[in-house]
Amino acid sequence: MGVVVEVEELHHSHGHGPDATPVLRGLSLTVRRGELVAVTGRPGAGRTTLLGLVGGLDTPVSGRITVDGVRLDGLGEQERLRLRRDRIGVVFPSPGLLPVLTVAENVGVPLRLRNMPEDERDERVRALLAEVGLTDVAGRRPDELGGDRRRRVALARALAVRPVLLVVDEPTAQLEPDEGRAVTELLHTAVRRRGTTALVATRDPWLLARADRVLELRDGLLRGTGPDRRPLPASP
Repeated sequence: MGVVVEVEELHHSHGHGPDATPVLRGLSLTVRRGELVAVTGRPGAGRTTLLGLVGGLDTPVSGRITVDGVRLDGLGEQERLRLRRDRIGVVFPSPGLLPVLTVAENVGVPLRLRNMPEDERDERVRALLAEVGLTDVAGRRPDELGGDRRRRVALARALAVRPVLLVVDEPTAQLEPDEGRAVTELLHTAVRRRGTTALVATRDPWLLARADRVLELRDGLLRGTGPDRRPLPASP
């Protein structure tokens, strides 16, 4: 399997100058195509920071980030925006759905940005809603749905452009256990069916058990297990 994500000697801090607080301290990471890699750790360890950097939402203090052969750390804001639009699907705990649009329209937003023809766009949206079990609410507004269904809409929207990489932050946070398991299974199935690569921040035992690898972010470095669940040394 080819490498989709390669992170080398990544350093990042919160704040600037003498008040800056180091979060990532020379972290390295490789994720191969088709893997579902879970990053766990205590609150404040830097999981969201790591996902934001890999997802092209921010730039590191230093280090290299390569996604699908493209160096992110050297890109400008508009170039990173285009990369996210075309190759990276991002899902955060707050789904960020547009309240004035229907569920179907929200899922179709990334396809509109790519100027996909309307009939092709509608067909893909219908297929995605069927995949995540939301065909019956296609015409409803996000605020009419429960938290688990809004997460499903966000996942469908992230999958709309058929991304090479999914970056997902706490997909089951604040959900009931059965709702969290349902979202986990949808994510797992989407990765397996499509061959998509996923980097997921989570502390959910059910999701950790479904991951190909589990990495703990601690003291700015990653520690975890390989595909055979044997311990790996701390990065780098």
